[in-house]
Amino acid sequence: MSTGQPDAQSAEGITAVPGIKVGHHTLTERPTGCTVILTPPDTVGAVDQRGGAPGTRETDLLRPENTVSVVHAIVLTGGSAFGLATADGVMKYLESQKIGFPIAGGYVPIVPAAVLFDLPVGGHPEIRPGSDCGFAAASAATSGPVAEGSVGAGAGATVGKSMGAARAMKGGIGTASITMPDGLIVGAIAAVNAVGSVVDHRTGRPIAGVRTADGAGLENPIDLLLRGASGGGRLLENTTIAVVATNARLTKAEALKMAQMAQDGMARSIIPSHGVYDGDTVFSLATGSFAPPADVGRVGSLAAEALSNAIERAVTLAKGLPGYPSASDLGSIR
Repeated sequence: MSTGQPDAQSAEGITAVPGIKVGHHTLTERPTGCTVILTPPDTVGAVDQRGGAPGTRETDLLRPENTVSVVHAIVLTGGSAFGLATADGVMKYLESQKIGFPIAGGYVPIVPAAVLFDLPVGGHPEIRPGSDCGFAAASAATSGPVAEGSVGAGAGATVGKSMGAARAMKGGIGTASITMPDGLIVGAIAAVNAVGSVVDHRTGRPIAGVRTADGAGLENPIDLLLRGASGGGRLLENTTIAVVATNARLTKAEALKMAQMAQDGMARSIIPSHGVYDGDTVFSLATGSFAPPADVGRVGSLAAEALSNAIERAVTLAKGLPGYPSASDLGSIR
């Protein structure tokens, strides 16, 4: 990973955005889990989904032409489509805290979610996150430092699967933020489970992904593509799911533009991205505590940079599993 950091770059993660809280729950029975992002009141949400194989919940609600604009939590989870059940637990937690849209005698929380496919990792695919995991992650959410690497939704994440699992590596979850001198803050969190390889977006150097045939090094993903190499990998078992957040005051349409621009950060750090075998999805959150009029182009550009940093941190901080070495195991971190 590049050591040079811009002056505006903060060492904090997405919780640098005031009011954002993050909680993980990791299953010990096999590597999988979920991550919950809780929002402060009146947070506007949107989503941009570009991969061809998504697993999501409540994303139509976030379309700019639809009525509801406030989001109470976002869930990123392992377990493929089964993992969507984690959002039920998050809703139960929020209801117990009287958070949500008030109705006669209760509350209805808005909790969009996205999943990644990690069922084969560690065996026992019948073990996957459920409602109880979502409740536990939401209960554990704090505004403090966020655990990264092989935890929560990143516990079973892997990358570089285009040449098959035998040459893949460990993915994970990472977070980053940028604080500007005028007080604008943009943060990101990403669970990285890509078919492609993760590269340093400033230099193009591979960090984690498809290993060489001897397993000791990394293929350059562009060279791999140009050679037409294909190893018959299990191509429907991938996805990078992410959240970008800002303290800027944005409309729902502007939050969508922020998510769309943030996808550029994914494309810079993961090669290839947004393919037919990935479910690449980026949620955006705007808390509105930063009062000056927002320059959406500026916010979106910063979101792309923060997301690139979060993706690269996810694989840099991951811990290897049997058959899935980490970037640190290969010595590919600089």
